Amino acid sequence: MSTIANHEKAADEFILVLDFGGQYNQLIARRVREAHVYCEVHPSTLSLAQIKEMAPQGIILTGGPNSVYKPDSATCSPELFRLGIPVLGICYGSQLMAHLLDGRVETAPTSEYGKTEVSIDARDSLLFQGVDARTICWMSHTDYIAAAPAGFSVTAHTPVCPVAAMENADAKLYATQFHPEVLHTAQGKTMLRNFVYNVCGCKGTWKMGDFVERTVKALREKIGTGKALCALSGGVDSSVAAVLLSKAIGKQLTCVFVDHGLLRKDEGDQVAAVFGPEGPYALNFVRVNAQDRFYEKLKGVTEPERKRKIIGEEFIRVFEAEAQKIGAVDYLVQGTIYPDVIESGLGNAATIKSHHNVGGLPDYVDFKEIVEPLRLLFKDEVREVGRELGLPDYLVNRQPFPGPGLGIRIIGEVTAEKVHIVQEADAIYREEVAKAGVAPQLGQYFAALTNMRSVGVMGDGRTYDYAIALRAVLTSDFMTAESAQLPWDVLQRTTSRIVNEVKGVNRVLYDCTGKPPATIEFE
Repeated sequence: MSTIANHEKAADEFILVLDFGGQYNQLIARRVREAHVYCEVHPSTLSLAQIKEMAPQGIILTGGPNSVYKPDSATCSPELFRLGIPVLGICYGSQLMAHLLDGRVETAPTSEYGKTEVSIDARDSLLFQGVDARTICWMSHTDYIAAAPAGFSVTAHTPVCPVAAMENADAKLYATQFHPEVLHTAQGKTMLRNFVYNVCGCKGTWKMGDFVERTVKALREKIGTGKALCALSGGVDSSVAAVLLSKAIGKQLTCVFVDHGLLRKDEGDQVAAVFGPEGPYALNFVRVNAQDRFYEKLKGVTEPERKRKIIGEEFIRVFEAEAQKIGAVDYLVQGTIYPDVIESGLGNAATIKSHHNVGGLPDYVDFKEIVEPLRLLFKDEVREVGRELGLPDYLVNRQPFPGPGLGIRIIGEVTAEKVHIVQEADAIYREEVAKAGVAPQLGQYFAALTNMRSVGVMGDGRTYDYAIALRAVLTSDFMTAESAQLPWDVLQRTTSRIVNEVKGVNRVLYDCTGKPPATIEFE
């Protein structure tokens, strides 16, 4: 079994991000793509030969948690800086550039964390065109560049960081100790745009229409006359993947919707109404009711990663069984997107949680290949692809819903009783948010069932029931998020309805935590 992703050259212009374990690696790619230049993140272990073969217009080195002068720290070949390809080093990447080119990196006398005023010393630098002489940037470092390498000029500083930025313009090598990709850096987008346009010479040719055309062509050539099975959940990602594959191979595609008993209230019927034989898309649609099968597998399981892996494997087993009924199905199509891949672990980046369609896959999958046409896209880019394909707004803008479903919105063991509780509470919450008119502003919102039970009073009697946690976040890329400040009257109405209408609940909490340190989902 192998995996097909859209790894062929996806655009005429390409920026390569080499990941040294930085927490903001995906934000770099996101910011570059916002400038309409295609960008991918790859491990720092890529060889020079691989980099040359990719032929990027520019390379960006990410931050990282280590000290560049320690022998076991992530590194790259000094020859990288002699390829003639423009390079931008960020934080650890800037220190690595200095270290490998015979500058000096040391433990900083004073560490810098958070918003910091940076003085730009070279306003004529291609990197700082249009940037104020004093600008707020995001710092996060304990080491610093004590001396820039020969041939470099210092282009920015702070009171405690003598080399906040440096460059060798002739060699097209640039470095910033701060993080331009983080929104707290006030003019960071301008700096990154300057790098890809002014330094790398990009024109901004990355368009979703081109992506759709290239991807449909590549899928058609790859699958040929073969058959494919699409894992269709009805969410944005799998719906876009299904329509994209249908455009490429038509009736050779069968979409299998597995109702695993962990869906939102009435969701199974809603998905069937859209994609079933009477729906507007009328795809080859198969609905499999497998609630009992999933509940049995999850019985007694409380550990989040174990739940994800059980659900992921059981999905695959259902798809394998359906593929046997269809006959001669070589390809399994998934709606995997970039945040799924990153959070499941990429290169030196830590595994945050295994997504059921990436890290949750079993060791053996009885398909020749897995097709993931959206694997390199962020959520908002997937929505844009959906619009390019003509999907209606109610599908394109649909709230994200994880493949493991309510299984990761129920803390602890999953039972049919708990599923019913969270389905009812979530339906009330969603109804009240929609009625208040605040839904379009939210990136994601849902109710989850905690494993906390507490004493309450209802009807002059003592109760000992569960607490529901409500969550709503603001996010553009789902890699970071802020807790939404919902109107208090919305939360009050929701709370009142849940405790009065949902049996087994006597307390409602609101989650005010951002991402990081939390994730958007609970497990």
